[in-house]
Amino acid sequence: MCGKSVVAMAARCIATVVMLGTALYAIAQDAQTPYPSMAPLDQYLMEDRSSEIALARSAAPESISRDAEVMVLGRHGYETAIKGTNGFVCIVERSWTSPIDDPGFWNPKGRAPLCLNAAAARTYLPRTIKKTDLILAGRTKAQMIEAVTAAIDKKELPPMEPGAMCYMLSKQGYLNDRDGHWHPHLMFFLSQTDPAAWGAGLPGSPIFAFNDTWEHFTTFLVPVRQWSDGTADR
Repeated sequence: MCGKSVVAMAARCIATVVMLGTALYAIAQDAQTPYPSMAPLDQYLMEDRSSEIALARSAAPESISRDAEVMVLGRHGYETAIKGTNGFVCIVERSWTSPIDDPGFWNPKGRAPLCLNAAAARTYLPRTIKKTDLILAGRTKAQMIEAVTAAIDKKELPPMEPGAMCYMLSKQGYLNDRDGHWHPHLMFFLSQTDPAAWGAGLPGSPIFAFNDTWEHFTTFLVPVRQWSDGTADR
C-alpha cells in the first residue's frame, strides 16, 4: 500500500509539472506572438486612397509604375483604382500574405508595396486576391490555408508562369517590426523549386528564398543597390 501511495504521489507531481510546463510554454508563446489574431479591419485599411496609390507605385521606378495598373484594398477586397497600359500591376499587400509561420502574420502595420510584371500578375496576384477575399470574409488562417490549397489542387489558382517577378523598391513599405522596409529587392516566383538550385541562403550568397511548400511555389529575393527614387540603399 505504501508503495502504491508513493507511486500515486509521484504521478500527481509529474502531472502537475507537466501542466505547469504547458502553461508556461503557452505564456511564452503568447509573449513571442504579438499579433495572435486579426485586428479590426479598419487598422489594415488606408484612409486616403491616393496615399495607397502612391505607396503602391513607389514599389518600382517611375518609368515602370507610371503606366502600371494600381489596385487598392477596400472593405471587400482589392479593386482597380487606375487602369494600366504596360502589363504591370502595383499593389500594397497586407500582413496575411506573409509566410504562414511569420509572427507578424496579423500585424496591422504591414504594408508591402510591390509592382508585378505581367507574368506575375497572371499567376501570383490571384493568390494575393484569393487570400485577401477569404480573410475579409472572416476566415481563420487555417481556413484560408485550406481553401487556397484546395484551389491550387483544383487548378483554380495557376502555377507560377515562367518569368514571373516583381519590384519591391519602396522606402515607405513596412514589412515587419524588425526590418521595417528591409532592403530594395527584386522577387522571382517559381513553382516549387529547391532554393539550393539558385544557391539561395548559402554563405556569401546575395539570394534569399521562401519555400512555401503548402502553396507549391518558391520565392527568390535578390537585394539591389537603389530604391525606386534612385537613392542608394544604406
